[in-house]
Amino acid sequence: MSEASTADGMPYEGPDGAVRAWRRRADSAVLLDGFHALKHALRFGADVPVALATDRASVLALAADLAPDVVRDLDALLVEVPDDVLRGLVPRLHPTGVAALAGRPARADHLAALGRTGRTTPVVVLDNPRNLGNAGAVIRLAAGYGAAGVVTTGSLDPWHPTVVRGGAGLHFATAVERLAVDELPAGPLYALDPEGADIRGLKLPDDALLAFGSERNGLSGELRARADQLVSLPMRPQVSSYNLATSVGMTLFHWSTHSLNAP
Repeated sequence: MSEASTADGMPYEGPDGAVRAWRRRADSAVLLDGFHALKHALRFGADVPVALATDRASVLALAADLAPDVVRDLDALLVEVPDDVLRGLVPRLHPTGVAALAGRPARADHLAALGRTGRTTPVVVLDNPRNLGNAGAVIRLAAGYGAAGVVTTGSLDPWHPTVVRGGAGLHFATAVERLAVDELPAGPLYALDPEGADIRGLKLPDDALLAFGSERNGLSGELRARADQLVSLPMRPQVSSYNLATSVGMTLFHWSTHSLNAP
């Protein structure tokens, strides 16, 4: 077994030392639940001080098959612990049997990225979202399209473990923050609403804020008042709505078809 190290470069004293390191950091760290979350966090430069697996060899084999670019980092990081120990540390162990902790990126850095003058990709705004899994799926989409960031308003924590799990660790590939409506970054705000102009007749600017209402209640009055343009997605009559992540994906795809900055 390869000897893993703490964040300051000192080796763990075996599995027990790694578990102690986990418990010291768990309350303030971001939980990376599963292989794909850990893989993406490593790819996008997350600070990962501890990673545990129930079968270290199997995780490394999976990485060699699916993500050979992270094998070296994983080999240096992973510590094998018994299944019951890892299940006692995470709320719901991922089928891949691996979990890690990461440092949360600095809020100041994210706010600077979101507010950068001349942004070349949109910011996705989720107005008071309620479903943790949907929020994670949106972050995964936004990262895939190279969006400048994802902002949530309301009470939902976009760094909740369930959101990070739904986002497959791609929180580290974009700027993810919670802001009030009056704190949103500058830029023309296009808000999705059934009463808006058909998106097929619009070109969404690269520095746009693309805002989506909650799954149940739609846009808040505050965000609607802030919007520069209401936009609607094409929808068959008598179909009431799309899933939130589907709406975001359709909108980002429309943006990407008109932008030179899309991936």
